[in-house]
Amino acid sequence: MAHTFPELKAKPLTELREIAAGIEHEAVKGYTQLNKDHLLEAICKALNIDMHVHHEVKGVDKGTVKGKIREWQKKRDEALAAKDRKQLKVALNHIHHFKHALRKAMV
Repeated sequence: MAHTFPELKAKPLTELREIAAGIEHEAVKGYTQLNKDHLLEAICKALNIDMHVHHEVKGVDKGTVKGKIREWQKKRDEALAAKDRKQLKVALNHIHHFKHALRKAMV
C-alpha cells in the first residue's frame, strides 16, 4: 500500500509504529523508542516519500507572472531610491496582485 506524507502525518503514533514494524530498513530501527516526529521522518526516509508538499499552479503561466513580479520589484527599488512614495505604492500593489494570483492558482 502506497502512503503519502499527509496521510502518514494524520495517523496516530500507534498506527505509525505498526507501519514501521513491517518495514525492514535501517532508518526505522528502534521504532518503538521514537516519538511521532522522528518516526514519521524515518518512515518517509525508508519508503522514499518526499516530506515537502509541492503545489502545482494551474490556469496561470507561472514563469510569466514571476517575470512581471521581478520587473515590479526593480521599479519598487527605483522608487525607494528616488524616495517617490506614489510610485512605491503602485509598485507594491502590483507585486501584491501578482503574488496573490499565483497563490490563488496553486492546487
